[in-house]
Amino acid sequence: MSDNHEGIIVILSSPSGAGKTSLVKEISSKNNYIVSISHTTRKPRSNEIDGVHYFFVSEDEFKQLISKKKFLEYAKVFNNYYGSSKDVVFNKLDKGQSIIFDIDWQGTEQIKQKKLKYKIITIFILPPSRKELFNRLLNRDLNDKKNWQIEY
Repeated sequence: MSDNHEGIIVILSSPSGAGKTSLVKEISSKNNYIVSISHTTRKPRSNEIDGVHYFFVSEDEFKQLISKKKFLEYAKVFNNYYGSSKDVVFNKLDKGQSIIFDIDWQGTEQIKQKKLKYKIITIFILPPSRKELFNRLLNRDLNDKKNWQIEY
C-alpha cells in the first residue's frame, strides 16, 4: 500500500568487481528498498535470469529505447550498454517506494544532473585493494575478458 510520501533514490556505484551488487542485495533484504533492474546488452552470466538480474536486450533494442527517451540514465561500459527505465523508477517512487541502484558512475552523474524532485543519496564503493579486485574479477564468470584486464 502506498503512502503520501515519495520514495528516495539510493545509488551505489563503483568499479566493476568492487562489491556494489552484494551490498545492494544485503541492503534491500534488510530494508524496504526495491532494487532497480537495469537493461543491458551484455550476455547473461551463468547464474543470471532475464527480468530478475537484468533485462537482457540486443544493442538495436537498447538504442531504440534511447531514441524514445525511456531511460533515466544509461551508459556504455566495457562495450555493453546499461540503463534504468525512467517510467518504472518514477512509478515506484511516486507510490512511496524507495529504489536502490547498482550502477556505473556515468549513470550516477546523469541522475544527479537531472535535478529530480526526489531525494537522492549516492555512495561510491571502493574495493578493499587492487589485488582483491583483481581476484574477484578473475573468479567471476565473465564473457568479456576486458572487464578484468587491469594493471596490477
